[in-house]
Amino acid sequence: MGPAVPANVERFMGFAEDYDAYRPAPPRALVDVLRQLAQSERPRVVDIGCGTGLSSRIWAGLAESVIGVEPSDDMRRRAEAATAKLPGCQGIRYQSGASSETHLGDASADIVTISQALHWMPPEPTFREVARILRAGGVFAAVDCDWPPVMNAAAERAYDDFTAETRKLEKAHGDAQVQRWAKAEHLQRIRNSGLFGYTREILLHSIEQGNAQRLVGLAMSFGGVQTLLKAGVPQVRELLGRLAQQAQESLGETPRPWLFCYRVQVGIK
Repeated sequence: MGPAVPANVERFMGFAEDYDAYRPAPPRALVDVLRQLAQSERPRVVDIGCGTGLSSRIWAGLAESVIGVEPSDDMRRRAEAATAKLPGCQGIRYQSGASSETHLGDASADIVTISQALHWMPPEPTFREVARILRAGGVFAAVDCDWPPVMNAAAERAYDDFTAETRKLEKAHGDAQVQRWAKAEHLQRIRNSGLFGYTREILLHSIEQGNAQRLVGLAMSFGGVQTLLKAGVPQVRELLGRLAQQAQESLGETPRPWLFCYRVQVGIK
C-alpha cells in the first residue's frame, strides 16, 4: 500500500468550486442498481477519490453511512462545505486517504465506488484495498462518464476540437510525473486482479441542464486544462476563447437538456 501519485493529486488542486459547479453528478439509477447487487437497502458506502463529493451526495438518505475518501485537501474542503448545505446528508463524512490506503477497517463496506477517478489510480494496490474493505458479497463500481455529453452536433464538434488541441499542448507542456491508466481497460484489469468473483459492465445515463457557460466551465474542470493555465501556456486561453464563442453560437445561454452517458465497471467480491 502507499499514497496517491503526488502529481495526479496536484493536477486537481485549485479549482474545486468550478469542478463542483460544472461536473455532472452520477445518475440516481446507479444507487438503485448497486443496492440491488449488494442486496442491501441501506448499505455502508465508501466513495474513493470522491473529489468535491458529487458522487458521495447522491447517497444522501439512501445509505446507512457514506465515507468519502479524498487525498486533495482542496477538493475535500469543498465536499464538506457543499454537503453541509444539503438536507439528509448527516450520514456523509469525508476523510483524507488514497485509493491504496483508505485507513478504513476490513470488511467495513457493502459498496465501494470510484467515480471519474480510477484512471488516475495505480490499479493493483487500489483493487487490493477495495477488496480488503469490502465485505463478502460486497460490490465495487468504477464509474466513468463519456465526453462530451449529448448536446448538438456543433457544440460537440467544438468540444472535441478543443480537447484534441489541449491534449497536444499537454504533450508539449504537461507534467511528466502524471500517471494514468486507460479507461477502456478498467474491466479487464478488475477481472485480472482475481479479487472479484463476478464482473460486468453496466450502462446508465442521466439528464442535466446545460448551456454555453456550462460547456466552457466543463472544459475548465479538467485537470489538463488547469495544468496548462497554471503553467501560463498562452494558447490554452486562445482555445478557451474560441470554445466560448462557438458554445455561444451553438448553445446560447438558455439551459437545455444534456444527456450524460455512463459506463460502470462492476466487481462483486
